[in-house]
Amino acid sequence: MSSFHVGIDIGGTFTDLILVDPTTGVFVLGKELTTPNDPSRAVQTVLADALQRIGASAADVARIVHGTTLVTNAVIERRGAHTALLTSTGFRDSIEIGRENRYDLYDLMLENPRPLVPRHLRVEIPQRTLADGTTLQPLDEVFVARLTTELTDAGVEAIAICFLHSFTNPHDEQRTRDILKAAAPQIRVSISSDVNPEIREFERASTTILNVYVQERVEHYLHELEGRLRDMGFAGRFYMMLSSGGIATIDTAVQFPVRLLESGPAAGALAAARYGHQSSIDSLISFDMGGTTAKIAVVDDGRPLITHDFEVDRRYRFKKGSGLPVRIPVIEMIEIGTGGGSIARIDALSLLKVGPDSAGSAPGPVCYGRGGDQPTVTDADLLLGYLDPEFFLGGRMALDLIGATAAIERRIAQPLGVSIAEAAWGIHQVANEAMANAARVHTLERGRDPRRLPIFAFGGAGPVHAFRIAQALGAPSLLFPLGAGVMSTVGFLSAPLAFDFVRSWRRPLDEIDFSHASALLQEMEVQGERVLVQSGVDPAQITHRREADMRYIGQGHEIRVPLPAGELTTAHAMDVAAAFRNTYQRLYERLGPPVGLEILNWRVTSSGPDPRLMLRFDAPMTTHADDAVRGRRNAYFPELGGFTSTPVYDRYRLAPGTHFTGPAIVEERESTVIVGPHAECEIDAHWNLRVQLP
Repeated sequence: MSSFHVGIDIGGTFTDLILVDPTTGVFVLGKELTTPNDPSRAVQTVLADALQRIGASAADVARIVHGTTLVTNAVIERRGAHTALLTSTGFRDSIEIGRENRYDLYDLMLENPRPLVPRHLRVEIPQRTLADGTTLQPLDEVFVARLTTELTDAGVEAIAICFLHSFTNPHDEQRTRDILKAAAPQIRVSISSDVNPEIREFERASTTILNVYVQERVEHYLHELEGRLRDMGFAGRFYMMLSSGGIATIDTAVQFPVRLLESGPAAGALAAARYGHQSSIDSLISFDMGGTTAKIAVVDDGRPLITHDFEVDRRYRFKKGSGLPVRIPVIEMIEIGTGGGSIARIDALSLLKVGPDSAGSAPGPVCYGRGGDQPTVTDADLLLGYLDPEFFLGGRMALDLIGATAAIERRIAQPLGVSIAEAAWGIHQVANEAMANAARVHTLERGRDPRRLPIFAFGGAGPVHAFRIAQALGAPSLLFPLGAGVMSTVGFLSAPLAFDFVRSWRRPLDEIDFSHASALLQEMEVQGERVLVQSGVDPAQITHRREADMRYIGQGHEIRVPLPAGELTTAHAMDVAAAFRNTYQRLYERLGPPVGLEILNWRVTSSGPDPRLMLRFDAPMTTHADDAVRGRRNAYFPELGGFTSTPVYDRYRLAPGTHFTGPAIVEERESTVIVGPHAECEIDAHWNLRVQLP
């Protein structure tokens, strides 16, 4: 009996699945409309359909890895628990004061992010720990015990605890938690020394609040989904994708739900890194465009870039500081509100705008025929001939071309006084420019030149738009994997079990006691090994990656620098300094002033082995491109004068070694690739479609 591995990604519009037999490489793909009111229903539906197609049951599934946008949505929609914050005396308003900086100096109507905890539920606790971990004022335990009753009477369901300097001495936070749980076990409690034990009070408090705010909702969802899977007969291991690109058990995910914020998008970047490495492209731009958003990430030296500074629920999508700060390891990406379901409209200045609001899966674009009446990017793509109304989702979902045309004519073409085709092309290009601008800013801010980076394009809508985005960026080439429409699910099955740990211990580099530093790192490695072994990983297959947050003394921000393995000694100081200079030079193409260096945080990432994912393609294929042409369709290419008869290739018949030239349409069940005129196309040894721009 086979033991299948399954990856499932819940997006804003579609729920995607891949089911793989790890022994043979045979796989099945699935895609269903997301069910917003109960996302687990779509998961159950898409899994049952995939199993039925291969004559298997849920009992044959050994492993499921899942990603979801549940945490992000709960914060944005403010649908979390009724939460209180306990903090040190004098720090009640720190989460509202923040950094005291204006993220837009010239906006007189500037709107700051609204804290998840209102002021009347932010309580100061008599206690004080100093920066070195010593106690100035002991915790008032009687006050905490009395406070529990008041919070319970106020209907508080969750409590975040964040005391000053608790990352150096967590005793008071731990003791406060114990008192609260003894008196009111039904209340959920998160302490900052568990969730984010590192320097910077504001970010640490914000992260801890968010963690406990969504905990009940995440636990309810995951246990409900587990129940549905068990009812289907599933008895294997169930994991969640973390924002950092690792995976964790359900118990760990429930304890630290804040680490699930970017779980779905993270998988897409992992897939991009994996396929790029297979094709000897270790640096690229990952471009994932779905029905609701587009996600752009940089892969460098075979790995997506990781950041520990993240924001959720921004008031202004592109303005750092306008959201709630979260200090977790997360694959660094920019997410913009441009997807297939993004709504097009004419604004008050008679300008064409696209997004960020989306038609989602309910009602969806007009062409879905589910009640939508606002024209979207997908409607424009259909009208331009880029999508086949009879082959969407492999023919399982017919698209309404007449309805989409009428909506674009009524709401866009007539108000602008242009033809329907010009209106559709305008929607398509406005969306492209928004994504290209975001990609350009994101890559340049990370010291990368987008003109030198190939683009790995996937998602349901990504392959339709990637060619024009590559043109706008000046990118040299494009890479489209087979199964691009559900490629994030491949990332789920490519990720190892992994978890990140951090300890704050600030010291100038030339004053560090390296024996203490080694003990600190080894303590985190032991903790990581314990977590992974409990999750079923063989201790002999566990690896640890060490890093430090370093900066020039006097700087306000730091960069991540790799640290040597093994026992550290004073002899390693020069190696660490050299690693800092190399990293700084690569990021900023210069070095800073001749001043000393310091380390703020020490980090360890503990990982299990990378899964061996092998996919086998059994469809009848040909190296003669003409044999794979299933027909021709009029598609819009303005450089050729408008609508042009364009060959439509069957993606499943294109074998490695096949060459052809654009313009071309390459169709598979879950996505469609649009290739512009004069581009050179080739199927490589890994069944990727490579496109060289003219």
